[in-house]
Amino acid sequence: MKVLIITGSDSDLSVMKEAAEVLEEFGVEYEMTISSAHRSPERTKELVEKAKRDGVKVIIAGAGMAAHLAGAVAADFPLPVIGVPLQSGILKGMDAFLSTIQMPPGVPVATVAINGAKNAGLLAVQILAISDKQLEQRLMDYKKKLANDIWKKSEKLRRITRA
Repeated sequence: MKVLIITGSDSDLSVMKEAAEVLEEFGVEYEMTISSAHRSPERTKELVEKAKRDGVKVIIAGAGMAAHLAGAVAADFPLPVIGVPLQSGILKGMDAFLSTIQMPPGVPVATVAINGAKNAGLLAVQILAISDKQLEQRLMDYKKKLANDIWKKSEKLRRITRA
């Protein structure tokens, strides 16, 4: 397993599965589990220790509201941690975003957009591609497809507006 996805609650799975889908698309091994920095801090610490022992290279951590999960993970995990602030509560995810992005010096967390689990998966792929030429090529092909899709949509719009 190269990536561990941890989310704070089962209610987050509908968003966090987007990271898993990206990893599957690129053939990256991963595991997804639930743990809370607040409700199960011992479990979270155990998961991080196990990830280190198992050779996990990147952890994606998604949480809403106070969103301390990514920071709690980054405090003990020496490799990249990607935080996914999740939309919840009356602040619609802004609290989670600020909690995730405002890490103290020495405990960095890469942070994606609110509910940005897909980009978290892609960022994990980019990190892993640094040392994997085949993964790097699949990533370049993916980006080329994105560009081609925009070109096709632009051409379709051009034809529609000329009609």
